Amino acid sequence: MHAWLNRGMTDLHVVRVFCGPDGGGGNLLGVVLDGAAVAGAGERQGLAAELGFSETVFLDDAGAVDIYTPSVRLPFAGHPLVGIAWLLRTGGAAPAVLRPPAGEVPCRWDGECDWIAGRAEWAAGRTTRQHGSAAEVDALPAPPPGTGWLYAWAWADEAAGRVRARAFPRRGDVIVEDEATGAAAVVLTAELGRPLDIRQGAGSQLLTRPRPDGTIEVGGRVAPVEVRHI
Repeated sequence: MHAWLNRGMTDLHVVRVFCGPDGGGGNLLGVVLDGAAVAGAGERQGLAAELGFSETVFLDDAGAVDIYTPSVRLPFAGHPLVGIAWLLRTGGAAPAVLRPPAGEVPCRWDGECDWIAGRAEWAAGRTTRQHGSAAEVDALPAPPPGTGWLYAWAWADEAAGRVRARAFPRRGDVIVEDEATGAAAVVLTAELGRPLDIRQGAGSQLLTRPRPDGTIEVGGRVAPVEVRHI
């Protein structure tokens, strides 16, 4: 038994969030639907570190979602919320609202995509940096020199709202580059004030839309990977 698990066996669902149109890409996410099985912050952080995914999330009562990277707890993150919304919906319990520490997050489903809405200020500390071309973004080392969370982007087709992006948390943990980052996409969309079609990482797609209330919707496809008994 793992040292961080003090209540016996539970299931860990692993999914890919923000898959590309061809079904590839997507950012791995670990989801524990029975949050009570890993109840303490230290135990949750230990599991997230052991798994090494960009984020691992725990569902508690009343739709509360607790989000961890391998090294820190987050108040808001897009790919975990889209992923858990999809997992609950496909399990027959589609949520209208999820509740990470930042606040209430509306959820909906439309065709291939699950959507959540958040506020740019919930993702404070992420710096966006525009480059002259998608090729320049592709050529960046991982991570680029410097400190702090960096979202590097360029227009692939400005008229169509298509963006090429790469994300570098630069926290000093195992996540050197983030394959698909909903919170950073929310920040960029708020800055540009328009819907975006973002192609990030090796093959992920994130769609965003500003809403009249000042929130930003971010949505994408989710695919199952496996269920582990931990």
